[in-house]
Amino acid sequence: MTMTLDPISQLDRLVASVLDSAPAPRVMPVDLYRDGDRYVLHADIPGADPGSIDVDIDGTQLSIRAQRTGGPGDGLRWIARERGAGSYFRQFTLGDGVDREGISASYDSGVLSVIIPVSERAKPRKIAVESTDRREAIGA
Repeated sequence: MTMTLDPISQLDRLVASVLDSAPAPRVMPVDLYRDGDRYVLHADIPGADPGSIDVDIDGTQLSIRAQRTGGPGDGLRWIARERGAGSYFRQFTLGDGVDREGISASYDSGVLSVIIPVSERAKPRKIAVESTDRREAIGA
């Protein structure tokens, strides 16, 4: 396999690796939308070990954590290594209108899907309008 030599980007990676002694959590892009009576959250966590994915609720905070291991490293001569190991973390504040007990999650092809149902009291509903006949009210 042939890799082109780009000294500037190699220098950037070297500086980043030297200065990055305590790596911050990796970026976890998400999509969040409402689909009828539920919210759906899709989070990209490529290469994460499914056993390391942790979805927690603490009060109104929904937290997502995951870990990606670096893979084989002993005795290898790397040509390019851009897919680093590290942790992922995102946190969301849930409103009062969700059913915290009904939240579920699944992980498939590098995407974590979290389903957050809308609580019964937050669902749209019709209000019955009562009316009285004016003649009955007057006593006619």
